[in-house]
Amino acid sequence: MSLVYTRFMSSIGEITIQANTLGLLGVWFEKHTTQPKDLGRYCQNDPILSMTIRQLKEYLSGERQHFDIPIAVVGTDFQLAVWSILRSIPYGSVWSYQDVANAIGNPKAVRAVGAANGKNPISIIVPCHRVIGKSGKLTGYAGGVENKEKLLVLEKGKALINGKALD
Repeated sequence: MSLVYTRFMSSIGEITIQANTLGLLGVWFEKHTTQPKDLGRYCQNDPILSMTIRQLKEYLSGERQHFDIPIAVVGTDFQLAVWSILRSIPYGSVWSYQDVANAIGNPKAVRAVGAANGKNPISIIVPCHRVIGKSGKLTGYAGGVENKEKLLVLEKGKALINGKALD
């Protein structure tokens, strides 16, 4: 199955998007630690890539809260379960890693949830940025904690510093 990718400049920096004929495979920020080396063939007119760019631009401008892009993400059964739960976290809400572990029915899997969250290849659309530490702190984010904060500010409409809203 042929891999295609493109890049576009967004309000929070350059974003790389990868897809195949079945759906979206990845959305990565410029400094992302999990982007694969082989992205496939550069393409500017793929329908899934174009749809993803349009919907990401709408989201980043505050016009969209939900995505309806076909996803073809690959992962372990555990990762897929975590990523599925992440998609159920409402726009503007945050959950702890413990909340996610509880939601998948495995409350002792907090560290494994953190690892799966960190391996999520589809940033923003599979909203791993909505998962924070139990204490309310903005913990690690493969796309950079500063991007996590920007996305949460966008969704909440408030500035956050270490998980606390500024009035």
